[in-house]
Amino acid sequence: MGKKILILAGGGGHTSIALALAQALRGKAEISFLIPEKDQLSRELLAPYGIVDELIKGRYPQTSNLLFPFRLAASFFSSFSKIHRAYDAIVSTGSNFCIPPALIAWLKSIPVINVESRVAITKPSKTARLLRRFSKQTLLQWEEQAKNLPGTVTGPIFPEKRYETRDLGYILITGGTEGYKRLFDAVIELDLKKVILQTGKVDPEPYKKKRPDWKVLTYSTEFERLVAESSLVITHQGGGTIFEAVLYVKPLIIVFNPEIPRSANTVDVRMLAEKVGVPFLEEVNGENIRSLILETRSLPRLRFEDGRIKAAEIILSS
Repeated sequence: MGKKILILAGGGGHTSIALALAQALRGKAEISFLIPEKDQLSRELLAPYGIVDELIKGRYPQTSNLLFPFRLAASFFSSFSKIHRAYDAIVSTGSNFCIPPALIAWLKSIPVINVESRVAITKPSKTARLLRRFSKQTLLQWEEQAKNLPGTVTGPIFPEKRYETRDLGYILITGGTEGYKRLFDAVIELDLKKVILQTGKVDPEPYKKKRPDWKVLTYSTEFERLVAESSLVITHQGGGTIFEAVLYVKPLIIVFNPEIPRSANTVDVRMLAEKVGVPFLEEVNGENIRSLILETRSLPRLRFEDGRIKAAEIILSS
């Protein structure tokens, strides 16, 4: 099978990157994954491509500063037993989750390849800034990122299409893993007839009661299919859904979520929206969303060369 590669998948958009790399490495390397503990969605997405193990994640968006050092220490301790010298390379897909196992890999002389975030454009992400000193390769997804970090530009990394592109006439509204209550509260007041609302950790029951005609769910292991069959996607700054919408050439509206601390800033997200050719709202506004729903459908959709093949070649050669 060739090299043994361990991919660190931090959940959400980071798991989307891990999935894309696994698809490109399939049949060329023996792949394993580390995912955050109890991240069932990441497990179900990645299990078809290799062995999946779990590791405590130091910080989630709502983790307190008091608790974070203890969780981070536990992650370092556990990483010593999970990072084996049998691995030929360790791939970090970003987020604080990747830092302990990547540093342990470096201590054990295992090459580390770090993938910079798709939404860190004007300045490096904290993870990439830290890990660049310990990484054999840093993979960049935009030319602009080369101004921030030394590395190799692969282009944006997309997963393979797993579903046929169709238009079943519904609007998909999502707040990612954490959810986005302010966005949900705004769109629930709009006269939208056919909607699938994905709430993440936000309680779905009030929305189910208020709009029984909508399909309301917390998570879906077939979320990519929901994107592929949608008429339009409304999401926050999480990279996973944005790039799935681009992959399936769907009209898209990005609404910034300030409730997610330590996420991408508004400047970066606005620049990302410009790069993929979609509208961006810095604040939730129901009327603006209503207007953009009509306007966005007529905008030209951009296509990009998929960087996952080049990224996989670099990983295999490291």
